[in-house]
Amino acid sequence: QVQLVESGGGLVQPGGSLRLSCVASGNIASTYIMGWYRQAPGKQRVLVARIGSSGTNYADFVKGRFTISRDYAKNTVYLQMNSLKPEDTAVYYCNSRNPINQYEYWGQGTQVTVSS
Repeated sequence: QVQLVESGGGLVQPGGSLRLSCVASGNIASTYIMGWYRQAPGKQRVLVARIGSSGTNYADFVKGRFTISRDYAKNTVYLQMNSLKPEDTAVYYCNSRNPINQYEYWGQGTQVTVSS
């Protein structure tokens, strides 16, 4: 089992920044692919960014604004979000995927609201 706990969400004005954190615990290996997804009201959950042994991937709508990073010593993955827009408002979920069997784990989500 893997447990994921997100933090760092909140209310921010357009153009502002937030940093999300996701701490992983349990039976997790450094080879696991870690990612951030988001789900806006009435919409499907979509990939925002992910990081693994092959590098990082970003959704087009966050390229140049968001940065995903990983601290292996702390079992933590971060999402630095800059130049936030109202359309970035969503619940952000941390995801961990075993690259061998593709089994996934999810955090409980953290709300990000971008509004003036």
